[in-house]
Amino acid sequence: MLLLCTANVCRSPMAQALLAERLAGLGPPASVRSAGLLTGGQPSPPEVVAAMTAYGLDVAAHRSYQVTAADLGRADLTLAMAREHLREAVVLAPEAWPRAFTLRELVRRGSAIGPRKPGEDLADWLARAHDGRQRMALLGDSPGDDVADPIGGPQAWYAETAATLRQLVDQLATLAWSQH
Repeated sequence: MLLLCTANVCRSPMAQALLAERLAGLGPPASVRSAGLLTGGQPSPPEVVAAMTAYGLDVAAHRSYQVTAADLGRADLTLAMAREHLREAVVLAPEAWPRAFTLRELVRRGSAIGPRKPGEDLADWLARAHDGRQRMALLGDSPGDDVADPIGGPQAWYAETAATLRQLVDQLATLAWSQH
């Protein structure tokens, strides 16, 4: 299973580290990969490294990776940190739309439909979460769907973003993987 988090050099490595740690604790076989829209090879900013160190996670060796259409096509789930990233992912790989969400959106929709049922495939749960979505919703911005980008702000902003991501990742893991 490949879970692909699309975002920038700040939120993406944080989400990747937190989700990989959470899923490892639950035991499902998963590969969590951080990919973004910007040129690859960029290190995590020191503020990100510090924010993740507070959770006992080391992202110092992380380097950004530019997402490709093939990556999105192979991903079982694509999680974007902001609607603009989701929009770009869906434009790059339209077939990814049914299994591509912002993290906040999937947690919200997953909470509405309930956790995965025993024996239910992730793909089936995602299809239920996707039911009723309209591509038109990708237009414009959505503060309700975005995770704040701390880039350029004080360390406290990075810590707040990390805390938000941890809460969302925990909620998603409970909804999608806790019984599997």
